[in-house]
Amino acid sequence: MFFLFNFLFSLLALALDNLVGMTMEGLFYGPLFSIYAIAVFIPGLAVAVRRLHDVGKSGWMVLINFIPLIGTIWFLVLLATNSKPGPNQYGYYIKEMA
Repeated sequence: MFFLFNFLFSLLALALDNLVGMTMEGLFYGPLFSIYAIAVFIPGLAVAVRRLHDVGKSGWMVLINFIPLIGTIWFLVLLATNSKPGPNQYGYYIKEMA
């Protein structure tokens, strides 16, 4: 859900920047999108770390994105992997708690 709403609000900020004519010279975005991107950076990082913990991986695996192409693909696979049932070193399987 975080990704969905983040994507929708990003599109809205881009549209508003373009409609009002506040885009930066040579770029397709403006200050509204930039402010939104800065504001959502830390929460997005927290969601990614929590998702990695659900899979049983360390939050430091976020840094795998610094490896060009292969790192990003591996990270996306980790995010799409189903959670492991039962407790792990980071806590309990969240769906069992509900």
